[in-house]
Amino acid sequence: MDMMMLVQGAACCSNQWLAAVILSVCCLLPSCLPAGQSMDFPWPAVDNLVVRQGETAMLRVLGRDLLWTISNLLRCFLEDGTSKGAWLNRSSIIFAGTDKWSVDPRVSIATSTMKKEYSLRIQKVDISDDGPYTCSVQTEHSPRTMQVHLTVHVSPKIYDITSNMTVNEGTNVSLLCLANGKPEPSISWRHISPSAKPFGSGQYLDIYGITRDQAGFYECSAENAVSFPDVKKVNVIVNFPPTILEVTPTGVSLGKSGLIRCETAAYPYPVFEWYKGEKKLSNGQKGISIKNYNSRSILTVSNVTEEHFGNYTCVAVNKLGTSNYSLLLNPPSTAQYGITGRAEILFSCWYLVLTLSSFTSIMYLKNVITQ
Repeated sequence: MDMMMLVQGAACCSNQWLAAVILSVCCLLPSCLPAGQSMDFPWPAVDNLVVRQGETAMLRVLGRDLLWTISNLLRCFLEDGTSKGAWLNRSSIIFAGTDKWSVDPRVSIATSTMKKEYSLRIQKVDISDDGPYTCSVQTEHSPRTMQVHLTVHVSPKIYDITSNMTVNEGTNVSLLCLANGKPEPSISWRHISPSAKPFGSGQYLDIYGITRDQAGFYECSAENAVSFPDVKKVNVIVNFPPTILEVTPTGVSLGKSGLIRCETAAYPYPVFEWYKGEKKLSNGQKGISIKNYNSRSILTVSNVTEEHFGNYTCVAVNKLGTSNYSLLLNPPSTAQYGITGRAEILFSCWYLVLTLSSFTSIMYLKNVITQ
């Protein structure tokens, strides 16, 4: 009863003293009231307001003495005998009447003379603003309070991700992606490749015995429906020994230019060597030009002679291994005569078959007629 008498006597005090008294009233909870007394609320005692980080929150309470509605406004209307109001965040006093106790420049009171509005506005809401807010009003009879819980939703943000890495083929790889936000974001992975293969969700992505086909960018996506997902990538480079895919000659004719192409798959890109028989070839040697392009080497002969025909070997070397492939380069006349000879033999066989078949048919017809 002493506390209630203190409140009733506050109307006679100065504004400064009144603010201090109201602050003590603002701390009243039902459990603190004298025995046999309670606060009778015809509305829920706690409500929720959800805003996104960076927006403006407006906390509002409407009512006969105190009514509550939800928008981006924490709003009180002081009506029907209500004298003073106060806003609190947890145990911290924000406003007591018109006196601002908070040093935060983002916080202000929104007022309306017609409805005696006493609303709390928080601009550029941050995660630190999350929590309970209380509007306390001192009426002629008893203090009335209403509480709202302000929930600040935060866009997902990836704050840590595995750095780009280089590994050898067959190594076990573990990628990590950490993100925060509110609600807590879900994390998913996918391999940026022609198939864009998705992986399971979770902070870790484990790849056992990685292969050359699994090299490339891996995308981590953090999403919580507050805004667009946050996306970051990790580049995984896979080293593997050379494999010669193809060695092909093109346009090898006497007196003309010809080339031999050697295609490989390797990382790091290989160093190429060319041999004719047992002899190593070098660029510029007897009209020979050798040009290397990452995983490809091209040997060009500017003026093909008889001595250029023979066995050629392409050798590809990197720090993980060596691969070689040999090609027998024959004069073009040999291949042409071989093809022509086979065609003539094939044609002669068919001519002989047709001739014998015709002869057999004629003899059969002659026998039929003479019978």
